[in-house]
Formats: sequence, C-alpha cells, structure tokens
Amino acid sequence: MAKATGVKHKDKDDLPKAKFSRENFKKSLRLFKYLGESKWIFILGMFFVLGTAVVGLFFPLIAGKMFGYFGQNNLTPEKFKDSVSGTGFELLILLLVQGAVSFGRVYTFSIVTENILKGIRTEAFNKLVQMPMSFFSKNQVADLSSRVATDINVISEAFTTNVTELIRQTIVGTGGLILLVTYTGWDVAKWFIIIIPPIAFVAIVYGRKIRKYSKGLQDKISESSIIVSEALTGITSVKAFTSEKIEINKYDTVTSEIRHFGIKYGVMRGAFFAFIIMGVFGSIFFILYQMLLLKNDNKISGEDFGIFMMLSLFVAASLGGLPEQLASIQRALGATDRVFDIIDDKNEEINLAFNSATNTKRVNGDLELRNIHFRYPTRNDYVVLQDVSFKVKAGETIALVGSSGSGKSTLASLILRFYEPNGGEYFIDGKRSTDYELTELRNQMAIVPQDVILFGGTIKENILYGKPNGTELEVIEAAKQANAYDFIMSFPEKFETRVGDRGIQLSGGQRQRVAIARAVLKNPSILILDEATSSLDSESERLVQEALDKLMVGRTSIVIAHRLSTIRNADKIVVLQKGEVIESGNHQELIANEKGLYYKLNRMQFELS
Repeated sequence: MAKATGVKHKDKDDLPKAKFSRENFKKSLRLFKYLGESKWIFILGMFFVLGTAVVGLFFPLIAGKMFGYFGQNNLTPEKFKDSVSGTGFELLILLLVQGAVSFGRVYTFSIVTENILKGIRTEAFNKLVQMPMSFFSKNQVADLSSRVATDINVISEAFTTNVTELIRQTIVGTGGLILLVTYTGWDVAKWFIIIIPPIAFVAIVYGRKIRKYSKGLQDKISESSIIVSEALTGITSVKAFTSEKIEINKYDTVTSEIRHFGIKYGVMRGAFFAFIIMGVFGSIFFILYQMLLLKNDNKISGEDFGIFMMLSLFVAASLGGLPEQLASIQRALGATDRVFDIIDDKNEEINLAFNSATNTKRVNGDLELRNIHFRYPTRNDYVVLQDVSFKVKAGETIALVGSSGSGKSTLASLILRFYEPNGGEYFIDGKRSTDYELTELRNQMAIVPQDVILFGGTIKENILYGKPNGTELEVIEAAKQANAYDFIMSFPEKFETRVGDRGIQLSGGQRQRVAIARAVLKNPSILILDEATSSLDSESERLVQEALDKLMVGRTSIVIAHRLSTIRNADKIVVLQKGEVIESGNHQELIANEKGLYYKLNRMQFELS
C-alpha cells in the first residue's frame, strides 16, 4: 500500500489533458450509457442551454436602445417616459425568462450529471475491488483513489458547467458577431474582428505558460508538504538520530526554491494583467474612437452605437471564456481516459451473486503444490519460487520456514490465488485450483496476517467481515474462541467500540485476536497464518497462540513461522531457501539433521532466547 506521506495529490491543473480527437470524443460518448432514464432530461437540458444563449443575445439589442434615448429631443416628455418604460419592461421580461431557463439548465444538468457520476463511481469501484493483486502491485493506492475521487469530480464539473458554457458562449459569440455586422455595418465590426483575435491568441499562449509555471510552483509546495509530513510522522527517528538540523536544512532549501518560483510567478502574472488591461481597454477605446467618427459623420445612430457597445461586451466576454472552457473539457477528457482505463482493465472472475450461506460444496482441504515456478509480474527478472512441491492432507498443519525473502508469503498468496504460478500445478482435493470458481474457493479459506489491518468501523463489524450474515451469538462465540471476548467487554461500548483508522485504537494483540475471531466466524476449510504472532509481546503472543491452536483444530493449516517454537507440533515442516524446498519433515526428523538449515535456525533462536 502506498505511503500517504510520499504521495503528491493532484489538483485539477495537474491532471493530464487529452487532445481533441475523434477517438477521444468517441470514448467520451461512453459516458452517456450511464444516463439510464435521464436521457429525456438531458434533451430538455439542451433546450434550456439553447434558450439561455438565444435569450442572452436579446440583452444587448434591447439594452442598446437605452443609448438611443440620449440626446433625443423629438419626443414629448410623456412619450419619452413611455418609450423608456417600455424598453425597461422588455428588459424585465427578458431577465425573468433568462432566470427561468438558467435555472432549468442548471437543474436538469445536475440530475443528468449526478446520474452519470453515480454509474461511473459504482462501476469504477466495482472494477477496482475485483482487480487481481498484480494490478495493485503496479498501481499506487493513492493514485487509484484519485481516479475515483478527483478525476470523477473533474468529469462532473465539465458536464455541469463547462460543456453547457462552451455551447452557450459559442452561440453568443458567433451570434453576437453576426449581429454586430448586421446592426453596425462592416465599417465598425471589421475593427473588432481584426483586433480582438490576436489579443485573445497572445493571452491564450501566455496563459498556458503561466499555468505551466504555476504547476511547477505547486509541485515545490507539495514537495515541502511531504518533508513536513515525513518529519512529523517519523519524529521519533528524527530525535533519536539527532537529525533536526538535516530536516531543517531540507525544508529551508525547498522553501527558498518556492520563494524564487513565487516571485517569478508574480512577475509573470503582473505582466499578463498589464497586457490584458492595455490590450482590452486599448481596443475598446480605439473602436469607440472609430464609432465616434462614424457618429459624427451621421453614419450610425445613438441606438446603433449603444447596441454595438453592448454586443461588444457580450461577444468579448464569450470569446474570452472559450479557452478556459476548452481547457476544462480537455482535462475532463483526460480524466475520462484514466477512469475508463480502470473500467476497461481485466479483472478477476469474481461471482458477486455467490452466497456463502447456501453454498454446500465444501472442500476437504487436501492440498498439493506440484513443481511450482513463480515470478512477480512487476519483477519478471527475479525468480521467487522454483520447482516447489509439497502435499498436505485435510486437517493437517504444514509449516513454512525459511529466511526473509525465501518465498513463504508468496506461497500463501498462490494458495489464495492472488497470483497464478508461471509453471507447475496446484491441486485441492485432487482437482486443479483453476477448475474451482474463484469466489467459491476463497470463501473456504481464511488468512490471519502478521500486520492486521482492520476496517474503520466497530469491532462487531470487523468480526462480521468473516460472515456478513452471522448472528450476534455467533459473533460472541467467535470472540470467545479467539480470546478476544474479555478485552472487548472491558470497553464501555463493548462490541460497538469503534476501532479507528486501520484499527489504530486497538493494540497489536487485540487486532490479531479480532482478526482470528473473524476467521473463526468464517469457519474455513483451509487456514493460512502468516507469522501471526511474530510482532507481539510475550503475554499477547500467549493469548493469540492459544486462540490459533483452537482455530487450527480440524482445518488444513498453512503456518508461516518466524518463531520456530510455535510450529514444533506441525505435521510437516517445509524449509525454503531462495525459493526452493531444501528440507521437509516433522520437527524431530529435521532437528536430527545437524547439517540442515532448520537445525541451524532452531539453534540460533535458542541461543538468542
């Protein structure tokens, strides 16, 4: 699992942008399959989008009339008042219509977006939890979480705001330019078309450069956050090794770089704003100058002048907003790619309809591994297991012994079918493991690992993870068999005690016993114990070992052992070294071989104790 301290969380600007292409557009259309019954709401929403754009084009036309009333002396005061009031009433009606269609647009697209996101979130998470372990060895957990959270939020923003705004602004911008030529003639409109696009182009290019520099600044800030997080998380080590000065210097170096980036970023932003102010206002004043010349020659009326000014503002605002909307949609396309990469990836064949309560096909627990070879997909050049073979009969206990890296935990993963071997075969009750349905097979296995990670709910919920439909009496009985009942009942909230993130509010021994209770409740035919007592104090080890001894009765048990004193009664002990079986037998047989690795390991632990 990825360390939280070493992960840079992406903001929206950090997300990859996809190019506008036919392939990406086609992929994005897949989002509409999640519409379900909302397709008619989507169509209605599109009518609202068109409505807001069309109604928006009427604003400058009616508001422009107001300018025509200035200097108008040919109307009596009563008629002048009636004309102005009539125009004001038209604007009021237009505002009410615009308010209604704007509300309809936002409301309908909110429904559409949330329905789409519900479908994507559900399918993406369903896919993630069904992915094989090889997938998680290649992908950081924080990155996968980001895809389900940040990326989907970017898609949400694009659907709710950016797509509709792009359509609206395109219609307003294009329609406004046509109206400019229609109402004011080419003499004025040509200046708008000649001046504004170059300014917009420079603004887009320079804006991209600033955004890129902003990303560099954010990366440096993120780097400083990682230093703070790691230093505070490992404060015990920092103080024990008197490394305060080292951490201070590291942080000072990064903050100096942040200061440098920040000042340069400020200069670039200042220059950008200066350019925008000079370019936009300079253009407005120049076009206004041309308008006044035409008005002086009586080539345009005061009303046309007003319409031009209002249309210019609307067109400039619409065209100026298009780059940002396009950039947001590009980010959304990139986010869509990342989410669909998960959805399209190959997952394990998990049977979600499987019901353990109605499953009557229980295996006895005879295991045989025959000539197993294995390399991890992420380390294909390194042989982890080589020609490993052993048998264990139903109800027997087999112990796997060896130094770190000898392949013990890998064998446990293969038995659970977290991975498939590169060579050799694995049998259960004389039947190939691959002939069993994966869910059915794992349903009859349980594992108690060395580092137990509990879910952040209650003790009862964690025990019930072994059998979701278990009764309260079964939970209590499982806790008693796991030597967990007494400490659970000592808590004020008893079984409803919340264990905290990853079970942090319980001690190591308590977490182990909750995990054992979970395995007891599951009632597996095959039990895997992966060094379940190696990190506990003597008293906790005694309680956990007692619980494990009860749990192993009548089950095929695979025990990965670090402390050899815990596996002396095993029916068979398999000794591994560098991924190969070098010895096997019971304790008495192996201890008699003074040249064997088991004898040496046993003697070493005895001398240390």
